[in-house]
Amino acid sequence: MFTRREALGAAGSVLVTGAALTPLIAARSAASDPPAAAPGAAGAGAATVERFRLAMPVPPVLAPVSTAGGVDRYAMTMRTATAEILPGLRTEVLTYNGQFPGPTVRARSGRPVVIRQHNALTMPTSVHLHGASVAPSSDGDPMDTVAAGTSRTYRYPNRQPHASLWYHDHAHHMESEHVYRGLSGAYLLRDRTEARLPLPAGAYDVPIAIRDAAFTEDGQFSYAMGDRNRTTMLANGKAYPYFRVAARKYRFRLLNASNMRMLRLRLGDGGPIVQIGTDGGLLARPLTATDVFLSAGERADVVIDFSRYPVGTELVLENTAPPGPADLVGQVLRFDVDRTADDPSEIPAVLRTLPPLPEPTAERSVSMNMKPPQAFMDDKVYDPARVDAHVRYGASEVWTVTNASPEFPHNFHMHLVQFRVLERNGKDPNPSETGLKDTVNLMPGETVKLQATFDAYRGSYVYHCHMLDHSAMGMMATMKIA
Repeated sequence: MFTRREALGAAGSVLVTGAALTPLIAARSAASDPPAAAPGAAGAGAATVERFRLAMPVPPVLAPVSTAGGVDRYAMTMRTATAEILPGLRTEVLTYNGQFPGPTVRARSGRPVVIRQHNALTMPTSVHLHGASVAPSSDGDPMDTVAAGTSRTYRYPNRQPHASLWYHDHAHHMESEHVYRGLSGAYLLRDRTEARLPLPAGAYDVPIAIRDAAFTEDGQFSYAMGDRNRTTMLANGKAYPYFRVAARKYRFRLLNASNMRMLRLRLGDGGPIVQIGTDGGLLARPLTATDVFLSAGERADVVIDFSRYPVGTELVLENTAPPGPADLVGQVLRFDVDRTADDPSEIPAVLRTLPPLPEPTAERSVSMNMKPPQAFMDDKVYDPARVDAHVRYGASEVWTVTNASPEFPHNFHMHLVQFRVLERNGKDPNPSETGLKDTVNLMPGETVKLQATFDAYRGSYVYHCHMLDHSAMGMMATMKIA
């Protein structure tokens, strides 16, 4: 259950409007993509949306334009499109290849992927592969942008183990609105460790991006920095959809694609959910629980066994995390059990062996705080010209991260590395965060100790709050690995 302290922290997560942004975003012209709706517009909000009318789509798998030379090459275009998010209405969205959310890239460890990104929008963008170990030139640094009308090639060596990654815009001061309007998609990396397991696969392995939104009367996105009225819940780009399933096991790659919202997901009947993985791939052993918690940007790999239910069952996936009225944010999607099916899949008692942690070579502390209209990392607003942490190449460091805000929740994301959570508030981490992570939640006053090893690439990378409204306001810093 969500604790009272968590609820108070989440309820305090209101920020400020565009007045907090720098002149860079203030200089947006009336032709920007697309014009923001009036702040706080309720419009076609969750209270008026007919539930479970639209089918939840499975994002299409992107086909490579070439596989020559052992490299999978893809092409994407960032452009505006329209999508039926609310029943009977068309919403203007920002997309990769016209898809909302973006197409899924399925990759293999050890086989490089190259993606040519063309920016057909009128604003600069920067594509970040969240959770990936890549060179600085392909990391999607907030200031390393793709200008409108130009193209950029991103190279992903895929030298890391399997993981449910995702890609999204990271252009500083614009990342919040760009991701909110649609610039994100799944990147699922597979390896032999994962492939040899008899987990649900093929059509029974489904990515689900969950997020919130607010709409104007005519069904357009309403965007304002820190808006707490994003109370319409979306799954794979549809408001309160249904998803037809067979009476067998399914693997769902859950992503919290919200800008700020936390999710605590449960089945409507309180049935078990088996978590098998997190941000950086499979857990060592499956974890059976009645709910799954995800802060913005976090992922959970889960298995739900629908063979417990007779054909004809309608089972709602609920969210019990605030803020917002439970009758609006409390339902996400509905699973409709409409057929039987053979099920050769299993959930092994042991999923993987996590590598032992090396002896730490250094320790450092990081403090996250917010005093609207600004947000801070170690009492500093992000400055791309400043290096905040010098890290020795090959070092394995222990970082103690504290949310010093008395009322605002935050979370902490590091580029380049997957880390291990060592402690939460001086105690063992939650069982669901014992695997490899790249994003970790911190409620007001909480402290998390984590360990990361920096032995992949040299160069500069950022770390920041992945509540994107917060990072857009300055809660971000740069580490230089040399």
